[in-house]
Amino acid sequence: MKKTLLTAIIALTMATAGARDYNFNEMTYSPKATEFLLNTNDDAQGVTLRIYDAGKDGKMLKKVEMKRDKKIAGEWHATIKGDLKGKFYTFDVKYNGNYMGENPGIFAKAVGVNGRRGAIINMAETNPEGWDGGRRSPLIALEDHIIYEMHHRDFSIDPSSGIQHKGKYLALTEPKAIEYLKNLGVNTIHILPSYDYGSIDEEHLDQNRYNWGYDPVNYNVPEGGYSTNPYDPATRIREFKQMVQALHKAGIQVVLDVVYNHTFSIDDGNFQKTCPDTFYRKNPDGSWSNGSGCGNETASERDIMRAFMMASVKYWMEEYGIDGFRFDLMGVHDIETMNAIADMVHQNDPNRIVYGEGWSAGSCAIPSEIMGLKANIKRMPGIAAFSDDIRDALRGPWDGDDKAAFLGGVPGYEESIKFGIAGASQHPQIDYSKVNYSKEPFANNPNQMIAYVSCHDDMCLVDRLKASIPGLTEKDLIKLDLMAQTAVFTSRGIPFMLSGEEMLRDKKGVHNSFESPDSINHLDWNNLKRYPQVFEYYKNLIALRKNHHLAYISDPKFNRTSTAGALEFLPGGDCLVVYRYKNLNELGDKWKNMIVILNGNNDKRTVKLPKSTYTIVGDGDVINEDGIYTLTTDEIIAPPRSAVIMHD
Repeated sequence: MKKTLLTAIIALTMATAGARDYNFNEMTYSPKATEFLLNTNDDAQGVTLRIYDAGKDGKMLKKVEMKRDKKIAGEWHATIKGDLKGKFYTFDVKYNGNYMGENPGIFAKAVGVNGRRGAIINMAETNPEGWDGGRRSPLIALEDHIIYEMHHRDFSIDPSSGIQHKGKYLALTEPKAIEYLKNLGVNTIHILPSYDYGSIDEEHLDQNRYNWGYDPVNYNVPEGGYSTNPYDPATRIREFKQMVQALHKAGIQVVLDVVYNHTFSIDDGNFQKTCPDTFYRKNPDGSWSNGSGCGNETASERDIMRAFMMASVKYWMEEYGIDGFRFDLMGVHDIETMNAIADMVHQNDPNRIVYGEGWSAGSCAIPSEIMGLKANIKRMPGIAAFSDDIRDALRGPWDGDDKAAFLGGVPGYEESIKFGIAGASQHPQIDYSKVNYSKEPFANNPNQMIAYVSCHDDMCLVDRLKASIPGLTEKDLIKLDLMAQTAVFTSRGIPFMLSGEEMLRDKKGVHNSFESPDSINHLDWNNLKRYPQVFEYYKNLIALRKNHHLAYISDPKFNRTSTAGALEFLPGGDCLVVYRYKNLNELGDKWKNMIVILNGNNDKRTVKLPKSTYTIVGDGDVINEDGIYTLTTDEIIAPPRSAVIMHD
């Protein structure tokens, strides 16, 4: 087996555990012959390879019994001479006298419609014109990421989008989409799961079926439902690459949402049909463990699953130019595996971003001490975690949509807000005993915290505000929305926002829209005309973060109270948080100090300030870096339900 950088890294990582050096190149095409390889459990009795003329149904052209490797018991090989390009294949593994069922293997790189058969293609022919392997230009430093979470259908499906390729990868190649994202100022697009997933019938896309995609089938193939032709295996691959290429040319990086913690199905899945009971965890009583809440959980601590995850991540980087990864339910995975993946991702570029949900959706069949939980992030130095602390302190606790918090004028969340502003890292002015979830810093430095107030999960921000604050006027709704994002984008952490929040999107109050129709999930681009001030605020808020070193001060060396960019909390009160970034001018900024006031109260508050002359650049309604007005006193009246930003 030819050694590659990937297999060398995996071999090194697994060496201490005595793990096998897995080769996942299940299909290698050439015009003269196609080679097939499959990894199984050691006790497999045989593997039947079938070649078909079509991706579904159609005539079987050939059946071949694969040969067991003489040195590796669980590795099977077959070579078929001739040019098989355009044909399809399946594997069928025999255990205990029974065949497990046809499937495309565990690492198919191209598939037919609905992913039931692997496809034999020349991957080089899927590269769009000018493809350079997906290399990024320009590079984005880790602390500079401004993340925009997007679902392919949400963003472009509505007629109001004016985008031609609605709901498709190609939507993000169109000038209108690219210019919109550049104008907003985001530089990192987090696309929801885009591998081949199980809940959408690619043969009936006209039925307006919708899903977020958290139900993996073929992890290493783009989902066909977002391509213009799911029947042609090369089309989905080429169009995905065109999307990445267009975003990279615009200076925008692409983060892929990966869901290695569970699969769509156990018995009908490729893992179980290939290696029974190997990829999943079980409880002591023999039942499947369900830490994912989806009926199963994968066993990342086992050598084959760890090797698979590493190979898959590496493949998306090398073949598709993916710049970073968001791990769904990262808490289900073990720390050792997550660190091995992060080390590999960062090997040639330390600014590639890796982050995830630092929790599971249920009890897992491994000890919490080794799980990739938020509480264990300090042991995963190359990985960031979402902060539900600041999220819920702003909008309200996760266990009740009708419960408000800081934005609803509910006192008691001030320390949790400060915790998020400080990037979940150590700060002498925070009383950690009063933080809602984390009673101590979970991050080594602020770059390990993702700051956010909404994402695809739960209600979007507008719906949550409406549900938790009865009688809210549209004017106050907008003020609270803008204040929430001001907290996110002026924090030390890495800011993250849900696509469409800048349009004041809603989902008609639906809490969990994972399979709601487009009428619920779509972005209404007409909102840009209805609420132009909202987009302008988001745009100017993002620009303010970029222009005034609010990213660079997340460096831990600035996490002190007497140096450039130091974060200092000033006296506040109930639903009133005031903070200052000091001596920004020592970082080359034209501003000296920047002060932010978050007033979640339903009435105005007087805030004492250090003596100086201040320029107000944010008054709760607009952000204008040229200045809105000048303040020469040592106090300011903070308007209700608003964020104030000023500098001297």
